[in-house]
Amino acid sequence: MGIFTKKPIGKLIQDAGDGEKGLKRTLSAANLVALGIGAIIGAGLFVRTAAAAANNAGPSVTIGFVVAAVGCALAGLCYAEFASMIPIAGSAYTYSYATMGELVAWIIGWDLVLEYAVGAATVGIAWSEYLNKLLEMFGLRVPYEWSHSPFESVKDAAGMMHHGMMNVPALFIILMITMLLIRGSRESAVVNGIIVISKVSIVILFIVLGWSYMNPINHANYIPQASIYTDTQGVNHNYGGIWGILGAAGVVFFAFIGFDAVSTAAQEAKNPRRDMPIGILGSLVICTILYILFAHVLTGVANVNDFRTVGKEASVAYAINTYMPGYGWLANMVTVAILFGFSSVILVMLMGQSRVFYSMSRDGLVPKIFSDLHPKYQTPYKSNWIFLILVGGFAAFVPGDIVGDMTSIGTLFAFILVCAGVWILRITNPEIQRQFKVPAVPIVSTLGILVCGAMIAGLGWTNWARLGGWLVIGLVIYYSYSRKNSKLNNNKE
Repeated sequence: MGIFTKKPIGKLIQDAGDGEKGLKRTLSAANLVALGIGAIIGAGLFVRTAAAAANNAGPSVTIGFVVAAVGCALAGLCYAEFASMIPIAGSAYTYSYATMGELVAWIIGWDLVLEYAVGAATVGIAWSEYLNKLLEMFGLRVPYEWSHSPFESVKDAAGMMHHGMMNVPALFIILMITMLLIRGSRESAVVNGIIVISKVSIVILFIVLGWSYMNPINHANYIPQASIYTDTQGVNHNYGGIWGILGAAGVVFFAFIGFDAVSTAAQEAKNPRRDMPIGILGSLVICTILYILFAHVLTGVANVNDFRTVGKEASVAYAINTYMPGYGWLANMVTVAILFGFSSVILVMLMGQSRVFYSMSRDGLVPKIFSDLHPKYQTPYKSNWIFLILVGGFAAFVPGDIVGDMTSIGTLFAFILVCAGVWILRITNPEIQRQFKVPAVPIVSTLGILVCGAMIAGLGWTNWARLGGWLVIGLVIYYSYSRKNSKLNNNKE
């Protein structure tokens, strides 16, 4: 036994079928599709679309969405095969354990903390900002001191400095969602379904109502000529041409993060072999269509200079108020949709994080407390409380811009390992029943690795360095704790 020891597929399937000791199977295919849409459609659509158009691609941001969607679809096919074959909580961590061994599984499990826990904290901070935008419609707002971290300050119009103390709204939303998750996956799925219907309805409303307000001039130069654009922060971006489109793909990729979180709920699906592929691929297809239409309408209603100057993060609301007279109510609803979007993203990320550590704990790689289930609700409630402290602490006391693109790079790394894992398992265990099979392996899996790798390359060396530092910390924990307590390495399975 060693660091490349693989967990037997038979053992994984046995664990998945152990309904008495494990998580409750309450989620249908429709619940899983809604869960995926809930994770995918967040503020990324409303914020990152304008940013990619302004800095990278102009109207051809729609092509950037297609490139990002292709990368996600290739990885999604591989996720679907794994989820239908190994219907157990843990997502990429579990799949890596079965195909590439314990060390790689630990690395990906640790890496997923970037996507889920750190991502949830970052979104919680953004939720706080948009709550104030909503309250301002009614002449109210949470004081600066209680909606920002101690490391942030601002000077008001009178020249007085205000220093943040604690981001109370960010901590509040994470607490509320944690309590909902402890109550149960079924209840969480019902609330998430209501949120999904609300925000998708607003997206569709903008597409339908905004279509007649598009100005053909804004789409005349659909793929701008390649050049360098320097933003207001002095950062240079490849604008226009193929590199501008690829840059836009890397930016809007953030808007797709979350569909893989569906696979973390495999052990709670009623019929995982059928429902998991439907949940993963169904949510991805629906969101991609909405994204392309939304981006096409937004870049047709407003122009690139609007996104670069007065629009910024509120570009969608600005476009509506400026170019769609009489639809101010829709701009207000967009703000509500962003809040709903943030809420459902936090819900799915916290759920995904607890399920990954649930599986790691059952394997002995993290302490047992992370797999202790609530006696009534059968949810990993102690894990939820621990992540409330960690994620809530980050959201309450650390500025949101500390994380940057780490969530994206962590997710892309997970995608690459899943694509490689499907190929490896086809060679090593061809006899295993697969209700869903990725077509044309190894071509599809190889393309998935290349497309996701290209997007990682586009994120720059600073993010590679941060990922490397994060993985070094994870390796220290693995060799000091996890390897010694591994059930597989110590023959406790």
